[in-house]
Amino acid sequence: MGFLEEARENHVKKKVEEALRSKMKQKALKECDVLCSKYAECARGRTLSVVWSCRKQAKELNNCLHQFTNDAILEDMKKAYMDEQERKEKNQ
Repeated sequence: MGFLEEARENHVKKKVEEALRSKMKQKALKECDVLCSKYAECARGRTLSVVWSCRKQAKELNNCLHQFTNDAILEDMKKAYMDEQERKEKNQ
């Protein structure tokens, strides 16, 4: 497959990509809910000290979120969206 064909295959409109990113982030927050709660509990009542006091919780949360919010996952979501659109077009 040439570069242009591959680019067309993975291209989605900006609004669709934003919606897919939002969906990806929502799923990540749901999957990492326990760690979000731990970080929020640590941060409660703190201002600047949250940076060093909650470093461990922040790192754990970021590692979890990164598992569900990265470029590979977004590309998979785009491909699934394009496949779904293609199926819809064939069925019409």
